[in-house]
Amino acid sequence: MLLSSYCRAALSGAALLFLAGCVSSGLDGRQFVRQETAQGGFIDVSVGSNAHRIQALLRKTSAANTLTVYLEGDGAAWLTPWRPPIDPTPDEPVALALARADSSPAVAYLARPCQYLDEASLAQCVPTAWTTRRFAPEATAALNAALSSLKAVAGVEHLRLVGYSGGGVMAALLAAQRRDVSSLITIAAPLRLAAWTAHHDVTTLIGQDPDDLPVPWPPAVHFVGEKDEIVPPAIVAPLAKRTDGRLYVVPGFDHRCCWSRDWRHLLEKTR
Repeated sequence: MLLSSYCRAALSGAALLFLAGCVSSGLDGRQFVRQETAQGGFIDVSVGSNAHRIQALLRKTSAANTLTVYLEGDGAAWLTPWRPPIDPTPDEPVALALARADSSPAVAYLARPCQYLDEASLAQCVPTAWTTRRFAPEATAALNAALSSLKAVAGVEHLRLVGYSGGGVMAALLAAQRRDVSSLITIAAPLRLAAWTAHHDVTTLIGQDPDDLPVPWPPAVHFVGEKDEIVPPAIVAPLAKRTDGRLYVVPGFDHRCCWSRDWRHLLEKTR
């Protein structure tokens, strides 16, 4: 039986959105952020207001010329393959766990549009912002502005972008728009969106496909799990080769496990 366009679009979102993280924190996403700002050395430097607020955290332990920015994945789990979450705030923010494990002197965390909003602000966000239009021009523009704000607050000249899952797609799109990105790291990211949606037989997403971006790219490292059925290594490999990026297929890892657990060790491969 053929799927309707609506159902196929929903499934394309579900394939990323239900894989929000693998952190066994016992906290929900908002609690995790509060804990990190209180205990993890991060300060809240969020930009915008109301529905346009972008959650951002910054930790700077010493002078630095480069800010490493971790971009969150697509967010909370879908309720069913046909029902997106009413709030895209991740239950367990993987990118924040990765940022916490990074000992670089200047580290930031950047959420995606409509995540971490209060109830009144969230009501002003339309669900397409975290489903079919999560990589659309308005989403990249919002995060591009947030990056500029983070850079100014941190007082740095260069950015290193690190993105998990859908955040890796966004990191690649942002790197293409900016001239201050010195390096790019992606983790379990479906960087060839057309190939990825074709692989899962789902409707294409609105926005630019990183696979269509011209070279040269900034120096890039791409991690993917050997057992990842959501973003198989074969999805990422052709782009890594075309753009001269380094590809690491991590044995035993899938889309969720065990990036935050082993990130400090894996990060050494990017030096």
